Amino acid sequence: MASNGYYIGLMSGTSMDGIDAALVEIGAGKTRLLRAISHPWPQALESRLRSQASNEACTLREYGELDHLCGHQFARAALSLMDASGLNASQVRAIGSHGQTIHHHPHAPALFTLQIGDPNIIAEETGITVVADFRRRDMAAGGQGAPLVPAFHQAIFQHPSRNRVILNIGGIANITMLPASGQPTKGFDTGPGNCLMDLWCTRKRGLPYDNNGDWAARGTPDAGLVQALSDDDYFQLPPPKSTGTEYFGPEWLDKKLAEHPGLSDEDVQASLLAFTASSIRQAIERWAPATEEILVCGGGAHNQALLSKLSSLLSPIPVMSTDDIAGGLDPDWVEAAAFAWLARQALEGIPGNLPAVTGARHPVILGGIYPARNNDNY
Repeated sequence: MASNGYYIGLMSGTSMDGIDAALVEIGAGKTRLLRAISHPWPQALESRLRSQASNEACTLREYGELDHLCGHQFARAALSLMDASGLNASQVRAIGSHGQTIHHHPHAPALFTLQIGDPNIIAEETGITVVADFRRRDMAAGGQGAPLVPAFHQAIFQHPSRNRVILNIGGIANITMLPASGQPTKGFDTGPGNCLMDLWCTRKRGLPYDNNGDWAARGTPDAGLVQALSDDDYFQLPPPKSTGTEYFGPEWLDKKLAEHPGLSDEDVQASLLAFTASSIRQAIERWAPATEEILVCGGGAHNQALLSKLSSLLSPIPVMSTDDIAGGLDPDWVEAAAFAWLARQALEGIPGNLPAVTGARHPVILGGIYPARNNDNY
């Protein structure tokens, strides 16, 4: 069985801006981030992944090739992290690999989610036991398979006397509600995080994202467009709920934009930022009205225009980074660290989901286990 020691978490989110690899030490009731790196996707592979994330007609051959190629990249990310940390395979107890989501469909009658990046390849190339395919067991138990990170948030960030919300802004934004009163931890996807802003920035400027939100800050939000974006039925659904870029993607955005022609590119970007902030505010005010602190993580933590808008909308609740508190974590690596932690949960035989978050019928042990070559560390 597993015990205290070093674990690696691998995560690539819906923004597809690289593979985050985090080395985490877990033991004695503490979880400590030791080192982290971002491993870039090869440009050609990234383009193929982005194409398939919004394409439901993926062929079996394309799916298989992408699964294989992503497996190699996840392995290389782990090996690069080990090299940077001066560790060898025998010192790492397990790798928790989230994989790359190419489709998430948490709707009846056939709930499913697909994360690729063959864990067999990762285990073979690193010589380390791999835990992967975390989401589907929760779905098998009737859950949405997302979000899964709230269990980690609860273990790391819960405060004995303050009601906190952990706000993760990746391609999709999600919140974890951490009450201080002993009530159950809850959480859900609020809707788009960076995905629509990144999409528009790439389309109009050829850049992967709007650095600091500077481009959006030069525009003026259009109230009609913001309202049209906000009128989607998803925002009226009660939690548990989850979504992805296969829903909030190019077709969804283009349909909304067609109803509001004539806006400048900057004004569209400003409107997308205002909509993103508004949907997050609505979620917190409706479902976590007793919130006293908001801790932000994910790539959106670097979008100063977005954070400024959130601070204004949510005032007087303080909006800060997850590393602004004692014992906090760098916002860039929270999700990767979470999958290192979930790998240990699986090896210890401890459930990793929170039914109040995902809607599962009961707690379940998440992930399939792919032993290392010599099986010494499992």
